[in-house]
Amino acid sequence: MPDHVIVVDLGFGDAGKGTVVDHLCTADPVALGGRPPRAAGARVVAAVVRFNGGAQAAHNVVLADGRHHTFAQFGSGTFTRGVRTHLSRFMLVDPLALAAEAGHLRALGVRDALDRLTVDGDAPLTTPYHRAANRAREIARGAARHGSCGMGVGETASYALAHEDAPRAGDCLSPARLRRRLAAVRDWYRDTFPGGGDVPDAGACADAFAAFGERVRIVGGGHLRGLLRGGNVVFEGAQGVLLDEWHGFHPYTTWSTTTFANAEALLAEAGASAVRLGVLRAYATRHGPGPFVTEDPALTAGLPDRHNGAGRWQGAFRVGHLDTVALRYALDAAGGVDGLAVTHLDVAGARPDLRACRAYTMDGGRVERLEAGPPDLDRQAALTRRLLRARPVYGPLGDPVETVEDALGAPVVLRSHGPTAADKRGGHLRTPLDLARR
Repeated sequence: MPDHVIVVDLGFGDAGKGTVVDHLCTADPVALGGRPPRAAGARVVAAVVRFNGGAQAAHNVVLADGRHHTFAQFGSGTFTRGVRTHLSRFMLVDPLALAAEAGHLRALGVRDALDRLTVDGDAPLTTPYHRAANRAREIARGAARHGSCGMGVGETASYALAHEDAPRAGDCLSPARLRRRLAAVRDWYRDTFPGGGDVPDAGACADAFAAFGERVRIVGGGHLRGLLRGGNVVFEGAQGVLLDEWHGFHPYTTWSTTTFANAEALLAEAGASAVRLGVLRAYATRHGPGPFVTEDPALTAGLPDRHNGAGRWQGAFRVGHLDTVALRYALDAAGGVDGLAVTHLDVAGARPDLRACRAYTMDGGRVERLEAGPPDLDRQAALTRRLLRARPVYGPLGDPVETVEDALGAPVVLRSHGPTAADKRGGHLRTPLDLARR
């Protein structure tokens, strides 16, 4: 039976999911870093399945020859020849952004990315009208901004929940229905944000989306079952558990389920299962506003991130110390993991001033564990208010891997000391699966 893996970020995003997925999908380890070849008969990855979020994802992959791409909708294994991408029904698909991403991959030498792509026909479509609504709503919040990526993902999700005729990928194969549904979204935008600015004509948008439907393969729900039978599949999550729509620190969250739940729903429908791999940095980061107990401005100034920075919509890129309290909460909210991947160990090794937060001073006492519960936005908002007043209780970071394993009670099965596949140790599909079976 194939060995499938679900990759989920246990923080606020930006932990290194892309580089981990790239490593898991590397079909020729020797070419990308001099590791010994896979054992005879070892199975390689057939496909990457995206199971949440949309075009706002920013998963950075750097190759040994210096080529770099920020994966948004294509799977982060696309640099490896033959690895397919499947956008599941839980993915919010932006055809215009996807075409631009394919263009960048083509410039890097990956000319068949679209040929290796399949899209579930039930996946909601992100349109220019959703993106415009997202930005208009965020501007209206003023100083109370949530830190949106400005890509329209939240508006796509909320519109699809409220409107049965929300456009979906399958509509790209029916021009009349597509045009009708896009016009309805445009009218909704104009009615909701009368001063929100100009947006494209619905007819022109429909023509572009119909061209997308002609270029990519749009499939039914049964397609994934064939992928899962055909070889190892990596399920690539977006954002992080601490931003989850139900378990994150409301309202500084995403309209997306960022835990393992969507991937496991897809697997269950196919009668399959997978190893749960949680990803975290050796220190903490966060984009934009919201609680960040271990934030340290000195680290922010001293630890610039080559592929992350302040953005017009997201806000500042913030840096802090390893937060075992928040990570334990993420594990509880996500239902646990079989193994952990720790990234940026090279950075941690060069910074003796990094520490580990072992507890919070909060509510007049010491708190070592935050309670995760069923969906309740009022409870999450109350937790956010408490966290904004919390203060960290630090101890030495020590060996980051040992500290993480001791604090979270899960094995570290992949260690990343840099951005390329050659900088990874462990994490081949059979390794976390074997650990999970012990």
